[in-house]
Amino acid sequence: MAVQARAFWLREPGVGEIRPVELPDARPGEVLVRTLRSAVSRGTETLVFRGCVPPDQYTAMRAPFQEGEFPGPVKYGYLNVGVVEEGPPEVVGRAVFCLFPHQTAYVVPASAVVVVPEGVPAARAVLAGTVETAVNALWDAAPLVGDRVTVVGAGMVGLCVARLLVGVPGVEVTVVDVDPERAVVVRAIGAHFALPAEAEGGRDLVVHASATSTGLRLSIDLLSPEGTVVELSWYGDAEVNLRLGGAFHSGRLSIRASQVGAVSPARRGSRSTTDRLGLALRLLEDPTFDALVTGSSAFDDLPETLRRLADGSLRALCHTITYGEE
Repeated sequence: MAVQARAFWLREPGVGEIRPVELPDARPGEVLVRTLRSAVSRGTETLVFRGCVPPDQYTAMRAPFQEGEFPGPVKYGYLNVGVVEEGPPEVVGRAVFCLFPHQTAYVVPASAVVVVPEGVPAARAVLAGTVETAVNALWDAAPLVGDRVTVVGAGMVGLCVARLLVGVPGVEVTVVDVDPERAVVVRAIGAHFALPAEAEGGRDLVVHASATSTGLRLSIDLLSPEGTVVELSWYGDAEVNLRLGGAFHSGRLSIRASQVGAVSPARRGSRSTTDRLGLALRLLEDPTFDALVTGSSAFDDLPETLRRLADGSLRALCHTITYGEE
């Protein structure tokens, strides 16, 4: 008998709905996964929900198992943890991470899932895609022992980057955000917190993850001569305004984009995307990452939950979606 499932779809910008799905039988080399938890990638998914993907980025911003097209109807998402119910014996019964949208069950190639290490709960494992972004960012940024580093933007990505930076010997890590309430979670991950007006300059490296022009301008201003801003933000169709008439040229400053769609050139010859995701999951054995998981909602409530995340009435870092018993 065919397996019945349900999936979240964006019917049109600002309007989500739950739709029934009939799954195909799992063939050799495929797995049937029952979802335990998913998470909303707040920056990207709320831009998608609001219909803010620029037409020239429709192809670049496709998720691995996306159905439909921007601006909608589209099934979008990529932070999913489930348990394998059918497939190769070595993975049946194991928790796995997959870059799959919000759906109660799904069938994918076995190569598309990565086993979650024992002891990593599903609610933390959903961060794997975000930690993978942070891993790629550090490969791009290449921080040195003893560097003075600031992360601008205390969202999911910025905080994951900061947590990894804290582990580099001698690195001084400050996270800057406009919301003073983020100080609690910043300190929980072992970094210093500062409001923009308090942020110290002379930084060797700044990682920008606020997705605002103001944040990027501040990032440039905080650099020491010949310093680098690693830009992790995705702005959708928003314009970015910069002031480059000050120390940008005289200080020989740099802005470098980092994006998770491809492995950093620094490791592309020796690491695959699967290797990178597996590393992210191993890093999530660190329970400190639990500080980033700030709430949960039931799958049936996802249309309203995403609307509230998109309009800012639901404040969250990593907001997870539950699917019944785990």
